[in-house]
Amino acid sequence: MPAIVLVGAQWGDEGKGKATDLLGDRVEYVVRYQGGNNAGHTVVIGDETYALHLLPSGVLSPQVTPVIGNGVVIDPEVLIAEIDGLAQRGVSCDRLLISANAHLIMPHHRALDKVTERYLGDARIGTTGRGIGPTYGDKVARTGIRVQDLFDPGILAQKLDLVLREKNQVLTKVYNRRGIDAAAVTQAYLGYGERIRPYLADTALVLNRALDEDRTVLLEGAQATMLDVDHGSYPFVTSSSPTAGGACAGSGIGPTRISKVVGIIKAYTTRVGAGPFPTEEPGEPGGWLRQAGREFGVTTGRPRRTGWFDAVIARYATRVNGITDYFLTKLDVLSGLDRIPLCVAYEVDGSRQDELPMTQTEFHHATPIYQYFDGWREDLSGARDFAGLPRNAQAYVRAVEAAAGAPVAAIGTGPRRDQTLQLRPLF
Repeated sequence: MPAIVLVGAQWGDEGKGKATDLLGDRVEYVVRYQGGNNAGHTVVIGDETYALHLLPSGVLSPQVTPVIGNGVVIDPEVLIAEIDGLAQRGVSCDRLLISANAHLIMPHHRALDKVTERYLGDARIGTTGRGIGPTYGDKVARTGIRVQDLFDPGILAQKLDLVLREKNQVLTKVYNRRGIDAAAVTQAYLGYGERIRPYLADTALVLNRALDEDRTVLLEGAQATMLDVDHGSYPFVTSSSPTAGGACAGSGIGPTRISKVVGIIKAYTTRVGAGPFPTEEPGEPGGWLRQAGREFGVTTGRPRRTGWFDAVIARYATRVNGITDYFLTKLDVLSGLDRIPLCVAYEVDGSRQDELPMTQTEFHHATPIYQYFDGWREDLSGARDFAGLPRNAQAYVRAVEAAAGAPVAAIGTGPRRDQTLQLRPLF
């Protein structure tokens, strides 16, 4: 059976949580393979809304084994609070598996994230301040602390003491902040370790054996293609690889085992934080999209920047991820518009570019070239198949499909689990 990657095809917040949850009753493992609690998924089931930050969306499906892979960075306090919060609502996390190789977000990571972002001033990247970037930095520098270290008090104390020799110097002498108490942090994190010990597993081994036994594994990324540290709008990106290639490194599943890559793409575009955004509408149209789409961060609550659908970005995402199918979300948000712009190319320094500009400078200077489509006023939530959509909505979907370069397999017509039209099987 297949390993399927679910990846955001824009700047995030496309509705990956809904897509994962929709597929949850047809898969047996759902794996989060990168990122930390700087991202969130919102899943609406009936009248209940769940905001997930570290836990895979599959945790809401009783038959699914949710997995936090080695590529994720974990704030254990946040994870425990999320587990306890779901338990209070009757959702069990007993099947959860956590990789022993995942890295831990430590107090010095959070402290450094906040002070360095403030120090950058107008040049700030727009991080959430939750310590994700510094944690990945330490991982690459080979000074990180992993989940498995919580179960060896001597190793934990030794690693933390070593790393804080440098970090406390930076905090106190460069940023004039209070240093971190290594003994207090060690004690607190050993306590977290006892809480998460029951979930610890060799997740790469578990997942590969599951595939050997013809079970279906779904890998869900946080953030999205344009926030990938290699392939995104650098430096205004996250610190990991949300693209499909990152799914292999972050889970321990080999690339030959991936059979489908499903791109999640919104019927318009949003992004959070600083950086280029060619189709952004900072005025009234953007405000209308923000309110109609409820575009406020699940994790931070901050308003998202909003704009029209960008086919240049979609084509790029198709190519970089090898996307085989698209799940088009939030089509219903566009209901009520007389005319809907769709960016088909950019103008850069007087010339047309149909593909993503190669340099950061060109991307910053890109302005959208729009094609306009007639809108519709009907409520889409009652549609049961593609033919049930208004004719103009159908034409818009087909235009998105053609511009993106991969077929649209499903369409979101509302926030609830049941408000989805499937045009073709996702697997």
